[in-house]
Amino acid sequence: MVVLAALTAFGGLVAALAGAYGLRQTRRISAAGAVAQALVKAAPPGAERPTLQFETGDGRVVEVVSPVPATRRRPLASGDRVHLAYDTEDPRETVLLGGERTGLDRAFVGAGLALVVLGAVLAAVAS
Repeated sequence: MVVLAALTAFGGLVAALAGAYGLRQTRRISAAGAVAQALVKAAPPGAERPTLQFETGDGRVVEVVSPVPATRRRPLASGDRVHLAYDTEDPRETVLLGGERTGLDRAFVGAGLALVVLGAVLAAVAS
């Protein structure tokens, strides 16, 4: 039972850290990243997310897969222009401005913390 408690708590800790890292990256790039206007290109066959093409401040043209899928609120149709923030050191790290989806990262943090608590309860019961 103690092994199950330890594995549960460890898995929860990993999930919470993954969610916290995602939230931190989104905040960091949104706040300190360079802003560019990107052209939305059609999604490759079999892919859910379109490609975004933009030019960095130093003139490089970069193509990345959209960090978020198209939604009813933001369809991301081919030929549209969107604003994004990108990490100046690694332009492949992008955040679609106005389309940040932090819900999944927050869910990872919440579920991870719940698993840590469950692991602690299991360890206390096993002792």
